[in-house]
Amino acid sequence: MTRLPILAAVLLTLAACQQAEAPAAAPATEATPAVATTGRAQFAPAFTLIDSEGVARSLADFRGKTVVIEWTNEGCPYVQKHYSSGAMQALQREAVADGVVWLTVISSAPGKQGHVEGEGARAWRTRNNAASTHLLLDPEGTVGKAYGAMTTPDMRVIDREGRILFTGGIDDRPSNTVEDLEGANNFVRSALDDVEAGRPVRTAYAQPYGCSIKYPEEA
Repeated sequence: MTRLPILAAVLLTLAACQQAEAPAAAPATEATPAVATTGRAQFAPAFTLIDSEGVARSLADFRGKTVVIEWTNEGCPYVQKHYSSGAMQALQREAVADGVVWLTVISSAPGKQGHVEGEGARAWRTRNNAASTHLLLDPEGTVGKAYGAMTTPDMRVIDREGRILFTGGIDDRPSNTVEDLEGANNFVRSALDDVEAGRPVRTAYAQPYGCSIKYPEEA
């Protein structure tokens, strides 16, 4: 699949998200993805971010473990679908119980929807009953752009050697309706199952859907 049709499809999804948001926001600036949509694994870009407790966390700290990265924004209705139902937290708990490191990243800029810091970040974890390993703050959007993240939610699965094995949308139901979770194919769960079983990840890329990430330059 060429890059242009993928981008067009993503922008259409973002437009749908904007209709659900108030006020409407412009799509995120296009970033170069860290993984080709062919599914060929590439090494995850190194980064260090401050977590909700004020501690610096580096991707290198978790070398030797499977890592999930999840981009989120509490104000996004597509994120709310997964959190209000408890589906995201359940998947986080399953993964962490299996020894996976789950990193939730907020790339919303100051003054933009979803931005939190300090006490607000800790309240976010409590309010959402989040079960991720760490909540990481990326207010400048540096890490989000390095990974080509465009939407919330947007997901990555990284293996023990630091290679990105899955990129994109969490499942095959690109809606903000809780009822659509039933029967959905959760690509992150499937990728983690494949990794655990020692087999190649069957779906390495899924078209991302959701709200545009509220990067600093977004109007």
